[in-house]
Amino acid sequence: MSEFLNSNYIYLLILVAVVALVALLALLRFLYQRSMRLKSRLQMTNMFTNISHELLTPLTVIAALVERLREQSPDHAADYTLMELNVERMTRLLQQILETSKSQSGELRLLVSNGDVMEYIRRTALSIEPLMHKRGVEFSMKCTPMSMMGWIDPDKLDKIIYNLLSNAAKYTSAPGHVSLQVNTNTNYDQITISVTDDGIGMPAEKMKHLFHRFHDGDYRRMQVSGTGLGLALTRDLVLLHGGRISCESEEGKGTKFTVVLPIAKKAFAPSQIDDQHPIDLTEPITTIKDFSYLTLPEDEPKPAVELPADAYCILLVEDNIELLMLMETILSQKYRVLTATNGREALNIVKQEKTDLIISDVMMPEMDGNELTKALKSNPETCHLPIIMLTAKATEDDRKKSMIIGADDYVVKPFHMSELTLRINNIIENRKRIHYEGSLAQSEEPERPPTAEEEFLNRAMACVMAHLSDADFDRDAFAAEMGASPSTLYNKLRALTGMNVTSFIRDIRLKEAWRLADSLPDLRVSDLAYKVGFKDPKYFATCFKKEFGIQPSELLRGN
Repeated sequence: MSEFLNSNYIYLLILVAVVALVALLALLRFLYQRSMRLKSRLQMTNMFTNISHELLTPLTVIAALVERLREQSPDHAADYTLMELNVERMTRLLQQILETSKSQSGELRLLVSNGDVMEYIRRTALSIEPLMHKRGVEFSMKCTPMSMMGWIDPDKLDKIIYNLLSNAAKYTSAPGHVSLQVNTNTNYDQITISVTDDGIGMPAEKMKHLFHRFHDGDYRRMQVSGTGLGLALTRDLVLLHGGRISCESEEGKGTKFTVVLPIAKKAFAPSQIDDQHPIDLTEPITTIKDFSYLTLPEDEPKPAVELPADAYCILLVEDNIELLMLMETILSQKYRVLTATNGREALNIVKQEKTDLIISDVMMPEMDGNELTKALKSNPETCHLPIIMLTAKATEDDRKKSMIIGADDYVVKPFHMSELTLRINNIIENRKRIHYEGSLAQSEEPERPPTAEEEFLNRAMACVMAHLSDADFDRDAFAAEMGASPSTLYNKLRALTGMNVTSFIRDIRLKEAWRLADSLPDLRVSDLAYKVGFKDPKYFATCFKKEFGIQPSELLRGN
């Protein structure tokens, strides 16, 4: 019996030893994998840090060169401003990456100075106000008391205020409201910063990951840009101050961020205190220029370019103001250009203005490019308009999605303006070729039933012929007779004939004038002009000569 118990005891010990060995091996494997992940993460952090440092150097060189060019050749002030805005935007993004890397590696340091805390916060917040204005969001601010001395790290507090306010603006649509309130406690040794908005809010499950790095944050739904670093860095900076941050949010009703920061000197270690350099409010605080309105200087008016009366009209739809202005400046040398900052605004312009081609970004607030394309292509009055999509989405699935909806071309950012111009020219030339081949096919196949476009064109020609001698029959009267808006009539005629409304009417009148001159050679030139709706015989003769290469009087004499 004892031998049996001993053998069982031995087996049990062996089993325990095996289990312990397996557990040890599993633990070692876990620790090894964790170590490799940490090593990989550290390598990635170091790589990001090194890349950011390397990129900041050429950006500094570019900024210096732009400044020198502005001094040497000040005639291109708007171009220099565009370059400076984008250099500053890139610099801010790289600095945020560097701060995040420092925070991860424990190298982020605090250095507080003494100054008017309330005035500093007020000035920093006001520099972000253009972002609110751009999105149509009301912004209010209240500091209690109006002025109070304290110890803060200006650079870190600037980033906290910027990230909280810009985040609130991104997720609040017009006519929403964002408010900033700053209060102190009874001991005047800490401040409470509250940023409240009535935007989209967040569900409870998203709140759990709110301060995680690379948190998605509904950027796509709101059509705004984001890196997923802002709130994570904000939390790190608040904790670095020895403060705390919290968030309250309700989906569909809004969000409130609350930050509590100590401002008493005793709250910081001696190594964190800078007694030698108090906060100087006379120096400009970091201005958020990348959201400000960019306008041409008053002493540099937009150069006027004389375009032909039948120049093609292009509608640019882009929410990035700098890119929109750059494209407008270049394309307006050859085309008539209209601009919009979102799809809804573009739809209203198409209803009111004569448009030949649309170039649209994909990701935009209110209505994105795909929604705009779908709306235009599903409307019989606008389905003929060619659309070129601009996007940073480079995947094949994204391209197919836009093309299936009805986009005519797809250009991935970043792109060269020469490439975009080439694609515009190709689309226009292809449309002209289709019109020409269609007219030939129509003449070769008289028995073929007319299409909807041909019926429209025949009705338009009959309408002009019915008012042939009416010199007051202009674009508006033509549109009213056809039961369409002037812009819809223009878009249809341009798509079907390549001519605008005035050119279409004049073309029919001149061709009828040739027919009349050929069949009624005894007519005087003035009588011929009046019969086809021209008030001025001299202007009629000029148009006739330009169209046919011969004066109407010569044609009448020859007949």
